Amino acid sequence: MTIRPFYGGGMNRIRLGVNVDHIATLRQSRGTKYPDPVMGAGLAELAGADQITIHLREDRRHIQERDLRIMRDTVQTLLNLELAANEDVLAIACDVRPDMATLVPEKRAELTTEGGLAVVGREREVSATVNRLNKVGIRVSLFINPDPAEVRASVECGAEQIEIHTGFYADAKNPARRVAELERIRAAAATGGQLGIAVAAGHGLDYINTRDICHIPEIEELNIGHSIMARAFFVGLDQAVREMIQLIREEEGLE
Repeated sequence: MTIRPFYGGGMNRIRLGVNVDHIATLRQSRGTKYPDPVMGAGLAELAGADQITIHLREDRRHIQERDLRIMRDTVQTLLNLELAANEDVLAIACDVRPDMATLVPEKRAELTTEGGLAVVGREREVSATVNRLNKVGIRVSLFINPDPAEVRASVECGAEQIEIHTGFYADAKNPARRVAELERIRAAAATGGQLGIAVAAGHGLDYINTRDICHIPEIEELNIGHSIMARAFFVGLDQAVREMIQLIREEEGLE
């Protein structure tokens, strides 16, 4: 099975993946049919998003299988499915075949993903999951903590991309802690660049803290959801996405 490429032509700008999970969170909170994350994905693409990211959790707290299947047919850019190595969800992923599957850790009690996937020490297990997804044409990214050892283990497992967990940086309570966490991200990204694996980043990024992340040269992609959806409540989804894209381009020196 040939794995679908992401982008052709050697694009060198940072891509923006918009996570639309929280549209589904609002829908599920009332058990209604609206707002529809499928519509949100389309609006995000029209505003310039390079990718749509969704997380099909084992407990189905927001995104539903129906959302995934419709988006596979309607998303015009790329569809990135976040999932844990759970048999039920893996089987769905292999059937639907999103462009990318991002493996993440998952706990039922957590409000959101609390940390990166532990790859070190679990290489055989992770490799088997990567191979299973690759065999049906799905590229695999591993959502990991900013640790060079985890980057190296991800490469050993055959992943084509890592997504560096930026949550510790985003949640830092003081400038010194934030600088230290930013340096951890830089070191992990540099390791990824040296080893030739694609590097993405995400979690907790907003319209302020994203700026410094944009200056890490190895990072090719950002996945951002909560802050964009929060902004969309006040200015609309189209403008919220466009503002994030403009911010990224400004930091890249392209605006």
